[in-house]
Amino acid sequence: MKSSVAALLALAVTMSAPAADHPYRLALPNYRFEFPRDHFNHPEFQTEWWYYTGNLRTAQGRRFGFELTFFRQAVDRSSSQAVWDLKDVWMAHLALSDIQGGQFLHTERFNRAGPGVAGADLAQARVWNGNWQAEWAKPAMQTLQAVADRFSFQLTLRSEKPPVINGQNGVSQKAAGVGKASHYISLTRLATSGTIVLDGKQFSVEGSSWMDHEFFSHQLEGGQTGWDWFSLQLEDHTEFMLFRLRHKDGSSDPYSAGTYVDAQGKPKHLAANDFSVTPGSTWTSPATGGRYPVEWTIDVPSLGLKAAIRTPLRKQEITGGANYWEGAIDIDATRSGRPLSGAGYLEMTGYAGPVVGLD
Repeated sequence: MKSSVAALLALAVTMSAPAADHPYRLALPNYRFEFPRDHFNHPEFQTEWWYYTGNLRTAQGRRFGFELTFFRQAVDRSSSQAVWDLKDVWMAHLALSDIQGGQFLHTERFNRAGPGVAGADLAQARVWNGNWQAEWAKPAMQTLQAVADRFSFQLTLRSEKPPVINGQNGVSQKAAGVGKASHYISLTRLATSGTIVLDGKQFSVEGSSWMDHEFFSHQLEGGQTGWDWFSLQLEDHTEFMLFRLRHKDGSSDPYSAGTYVDAQGKPKHLAANDFSVTPGSTWTSPATGGRYPVEWTIDVPSLGLKAAIRTPLRKQEITGGANYWEGAIDIDATRSGRPLSGAGYLEMTGYAGPVVGLD
């Protein structure tokens, strides 16, 4: 569940004929996943994204969070093959959370594919938008690089677990009905090392990252006004992905869901009634007026997990084409009464106005 697609959808609508004129493939059960193929582009689906987040530290303990995302929104599938034809809009978001410095930096860019300006390609083993890119050096090894005005980073990510297919029967269902779903892949434990440059100062960092990749052709239902998404990496080498779809009255949608990944990498699907996420205290954005819950409690009774979620930096709101909160979180949990800590990422949408394209 990634909110930047809202801005992408809005831009695509203004630049193209209605999407209904050019049908796309739906996310249906029993899709046969193949890797490395499915790490890259699926142009037969209307929307696709690759989403990297992570928590990193220096040897001295200075902490950073980062986000690097790539989005593709199909616009036109006519027969024309001119290189500058607008077949897809490519958007990317880049953000750095400087926890000790108390600052959050972010930027975004839009491109068309053109002659190699942006894209995702199996033959090149990379996803890119300009000089921001994720490249597969080996099947379980990636490098990320991105440059902004005040910061840049170059990171190496090594996957410690195989890809996880979220949902059931190959689809993550988002509403009732055939095709109202996505194909949703996660890499839940990426050992990460590299360098961050902030205001001319270089930091060597290590930590853990997470990658989500989704492709689909159906947007959320009109009554689903936002979502809360959690990635949790716990110190016992297990992970949780949870998303709560919200209705206009604030209630949870029954198609909310999640995935638990055990220490060996085996996933377990979690339906909406298998867990609860409860918001706590809020932070009000001075830029948008959005009131975001920045403390949460999570309960997964069948797995004995109770967790308190908080953020070390309240100001982690991305503004621009879409307004949403995406940032680093800390986890204080118990598993069957045993203390357990961790870190992760939280995304919250729909708190600073409607999610464009979903009404």
